[in-house]
Amino acid sequence: MVERPSPTRMHTPVSGLPAWHLVVGPSDGVPTHGAIPATGPVMADPTDAGAQALQELLTHFDLERVDETLFRGTSRDPGWGRIYGGQVLGQALVAASRTVPLDRHAHSLHAYFLRPGNASLPVDYIVDPIRNGRSFCTRRVVASQDGEAIFHLSASFQPEEPGFDHHAPPPEVPSADSLDNDFTHAQKIAERLPPRLAKRTRRPGPIETRPVRRHDPIAPDRSPPERHVWFRARGSLPTDPMIHRALLAFASDTHFLVTSLQPHGASWLTPGIQMASLDHAMWIHRPFRMDEWLLYAIDSPSASGARGLVRGQFFQHGRLVASTVQEGLVRDRRPS
Repeated sequence: MVERPSPTRMHTPVSGLPAWHLVVGPSDGVPTHGAIPATGPVMADPTDAGAQALQELLTHFDLERVDETLFRGTSRDPGWGRIYGGQVLGQALVAASRTVPLDRHAHSLHAYFLRPGNASLPVDYIVDPIRNGRSFCTRRVVASQDGEAIFHLSASFQPEEPGFDHHAPPPEVPSADSLDNDFTHAQKIAERLPPRLAKRTRRPGPIETRPVRRHDPIAPDRSPPERHVWFRARGSLPTDPMIHRALLAFASDTHFLVTSLQPHGASWLTPGIQMASLDHAMWIHRPFRMDEWLLYAIDSPSASGARGLVRGQFFQHGRLVASTVQEGLVRDRRPS
């Protein structure tokens, strides 16, 4: 017999936002997360290109609900025609979240990237509500295009609960305010980038990133396999944790696998280097906000067999809020 969580109430709508849809979850008859608001504080300044990019991303996260467990999403082209892995990760998490009660929040996810996604085609997300327990809900999501699976996600959800508390300390690095952002730097090297990527430098992305140490993707040097990067959404956000977790999943694939190339003097733009995410895991330890600075501390403990392994920790206000691990293809096809 499946245990049914107690009914929960909807989150209070953010001032100035349309009311959230009240949706009944699969077979359990309790309110679940609804659609992401189409308008809101992120568009407070219509001339802010960064806020516009963030609003555009939230639009892509506002999945169409085709039926009770089938959702459909569109994609933003990162500049190379394929879907950015963090996008499908975030959309799949949104799909799963929209089938669980409002008091349940994602605390872990494990994903496999099966095939490249086409940014010009919609993505269907089929959610399997495999368990609704008293303390945890588990969801399985398969993303597909043209009838072929491109991505698989398993996610677990839990209501807030008190317990023991300790965490690793954050590394000592310069503050975000003292560093240049990636958008400013990309504009400086735009003429050295491939044309499709150079075009993307004309407009900031939805997430502002500020690396502590700058790595040149055109002429990379050899360096230890570690990075420290500050992240923040380019605008204020609604309060619902689902949005913040989806955006963190989106951002967590940035500056990540490339860290495994640093000891070898290569980058994702080095001719002959083939890279692709294979799997990705994330654990969310504590509440956080994506519209406040987060420090992403990344290291790569291993690369072998044409695969690189990277680990990450997100810190906010001195506390560890999330951890990540990814293995990816890092194939060297350069001439000997």
